[in-house]
Amino acid sequence: MSIPPEEAVLHAEKMARIKAAREKMMAGKTEEKGLIIVHTGPGKGKSSAGFGMVLRCIAHEMPCAVVQFIKGAWDTGERRLLSTHFPHLCQFYAMGEGFTWETQDKARDIAAAQAGWEKAKALIRDETICLVLLDEINIALRYDYLDVDEVVEFLLTQKPAMTHVVLTGRNAKPALIEAADLVTEMAAVKHPFKEGIKAQKGVEF
Repeated sequence: MSIPPEEAVLHAEKMARIKAAREKMMAGKTEEKGLIIVHTGPGKGKSSAGFGMVLRCIAHEMPCAVVQFIKGAWDTGERRLLSTHFPHLCQFYAMGEGFTWETQDKARDIAAAQAGWEKAKALIRDETICLVLLDEINIALRYDYLDVDEVVEFLLTQKPAMTHVVLTGRNAKPALIEAADLVTEMAAVKHPFKEGIKAQKGVEF
């Protein structure tokens, strides 16, 4: 594709202005801290984004950990990969008993969530671990299996300064959103489930 010389000049000048503005903005971003990160919303991709961050940590040889709430004994691709190939860099704990409509046992669900939270606190306190993913914890918080105020207080007062914690699941509670440094809401624009297509290996698990 041939671009007229005058258009190329205008484009180069515009990009130079954008580059200068961005470099000025980035010059003021000098701090680092461990982040509280929330992935929520009705759309697909919350856990997928969290596990993407886990893989980034592994690529940088940064120790990390996963605590899965709710999902339980699901044979997921991420669990297979991390447990089989990267156990030296990523601890993986599936602490759930399955989705609430499957267990139909509230006391059991609460006990599983609380056991998961106790494991999560121990991992977060371990300063050798750079990132802890709390997968689907928002579901446990939504159903009040865990006290959101206790979770928020722990993250704000006991999380080591440089540890990142990622919390996933739809319907994140306002107190958690307020406490977080980074919140992303996945929007549900279109999903094959509504067209009768079931969850598929490699896409959902």
